[in-house]
Amino acid sequence: MREPRYTPRPSYELACVPFISAEEAWFWFIRCLRARRDGARFLDGPDGAVRPCEPDDLYRAVMWLFRRRRIGEEHLKVLEYFGLREAPPDPRCREEEISARLWDMALDRLTTVLKGKGIVVCEEKPSAAKTRPTNAKTVS
Repeated sequence: MREPRYTPRPSYELACVPFISAEEAWFWFIRCLRARRDGARFLDGPDGAVRPCEPDDLYRAVMWLFRRRRIGEEHLKVLEYFGLREAPPDPRCREEEISARLWDMALDRLTTVLKGKGIVVCEEKPSAAKTRPTNAKTVS
């Protein structure tokens, strides 16, 4: 009897998991670049989840923002530095205060682009009515 041949499952059979935030997508992109630089091919996550994009799609989105002057060189430098560090800047630290503002601004603009492409799906914040306890007494 012949041995069964290994054939990879088509990506449409695997669950596609969008990113929760642009920050998560950015750190994933940086990890992909490191893996590519080291000669490896970055595969899907350990749980077999498929991401809705290729790493190059995030690069194109950032460069699109840069070419249209939505973000500047300072934003790119901050994204690169803290992306390689794999930690966002701490706004409480005096040295990273400006970087934190640039980081937030760049990721906010990147979120808008990635949402439109279906790469990022931000969770909605619960409204005040949903968080109010149901057994609370009302004061008139």
